[in-house]
Amino acid sequence: MPVTYQEPGLAGRAGDQGTDLVRAGAAAHHDGGNPRSGEPLVPLRELMDDRLLDALLDRSRDEAGGLRLTGEGSMLGELVRAVLERALEAELTAHLGYGKGDPAGRGSGNSRNGVIAKQVQTGVGPVGLQVPRDRAGSFEPVLVPKRSGRISGGLDDMIISLYAHGMTVRDIVHHLRQVYGTDLSAESVSRITDAVLEEVRAWQDRPLDPVWAVVFLDAIVVKVRDNHVVQNKPAYIALGVDGDGEKHVLGIWLARTPLESAAAGESARFWAGITADLRNRGVRDILIACCDGLAGFEDAIHAAFPQATVQRCVVHLIRNALRPVARRDAAAVAAGLREACTAPGEEAALDALARFSASPLGRKYPQAVRVWEDAWDSFTPFLAFSPPVRKLLYTTNSIESLNYQLRKVTKARGHFPGDDAVARLLWLAIINIEDRRASERAARRRETGKRSDQPGRLIEGQRVMGWREALTELAVAYPGRIT
Repeated sequence: MPVTYQEPGLAGRAGDQGTDLVRAGAAAHHDGGNPRSGEPLVPLRELMDDRLLDALLDRSRDEAGGLRLTGEGSMLGELVRAVLERALEAELTAHLGYGKGDPAGRGSGNSRNGVIAKQVQTGVGPVGLQVPRDRAGSFEPVLVPKRSGRISGGLDDMIISLYAHGMTVRDIVHHLRQVYGTDLSAESVSRITDAVLEEVRAWQDRPLDPVWAVVFLDAIVVKVRDNHVVQNKPAYIALGVDGDGEKHVLGIWLARTPLESAAAGESARFWAGITADLRNRGVRDILIACCDGLAGFEDAIHAAFPQATVQRCVVHLIRNALRPVARRDAAAVAAGLREACTAPGEEAALDALARFSASPLGRKYPQAVRVWEDAWDSFTPFLAFSPPVRKLLYTTNSIESLNYQLRKVTKARGHFPGDDAVARLLWLAIINIEDRRASERAARRRETGKRSDQPGRLIEGQRVMGWREALTELAVAYPGRIT
């Protein structure tokens, strides 16, 4: 199995800060330590006095009488402040080795030295703290580090989640200021999102299985600033089906723009770079590579994987043939061309294409026929297989659905400052899409009590339907290469 990006949800990337603080507060309330393993936590309502809750309610009222849950002076802000200050006191006690007012601290060489006011940005808005100090100046808080203006957990997760949904850096700054009263600079938000790049590179460089049954390659077009010029660039996404019939996103690649050129192009060197990357990550054989007639791709695939079969994507082939067709005739033309796809063999498919070419629609749209004739050699490998494998090659719904979701995220952006920004957003969006689909499926199951027929994942780790029949035929067609 390949090493995949089995990441937690975006909201839990750095840990749920609120839950951690509640656990810390409950533990400190009891004995200053952690609860014993396996012991259930006491509900907070049982630990809180009614007078405390009444005071929080009174302080959190706005002018209209409603509750301010987030923002400066809000209910959650006051709770976060109380828990943080309690945890900081516990940290100082552990550092000094004795509690506040404990006679054991006399003559120890270090003692408490009051507090210093500090404001930090959190996931519920700005929070003012009284941070305790020691006389020796050796106390280094872990929960709220010195010279740190924010609590990294919840706020960082929120920023990364907003970024994954397609919001720009300045949109995020405005959103945090408007909703939470949190004032962060664009540079601070950029640093938080840039921290994801190491994870993106680790995912892009992860080892892969040596053998892949089918690899699909498709692209979405994004606007990127390159060589001081904003231009359209294709971001290629590879989807692979491994020997167990499970689908995985193998990587994201963007074409580089040579300094002497004004536009990005998919040169032979670009395709050779992609195939070399796959080989360097452990791929030794690809049975079928399916793409949309990309110039130079077939030569690059055969150079890296000499035994691979390059198959023209049937969905893209029909789509390209329908481009010159009027909308009122599109369904009839597609039905005529589909006869070639469902033919039992190459000769029958050629006869079906000839019949369509001689039909009134074929004479009306000769360009549609020409698209199939030009791509005939790369289409015919499809005809050598039975329906289970044909369905595997024909149905690119998974990567099409993924690209549709990614386009919704990228279209809100005017342009990206560079290739790394594109890869970062697409990677975060893929994780977000997969997590959202899994959570929605789990919610439906809780509501209905029934298992859903809808896959829990859109792509990553999702098993291909009818894989056993397809695997049997692929093992016969490619003996000794897949089991």
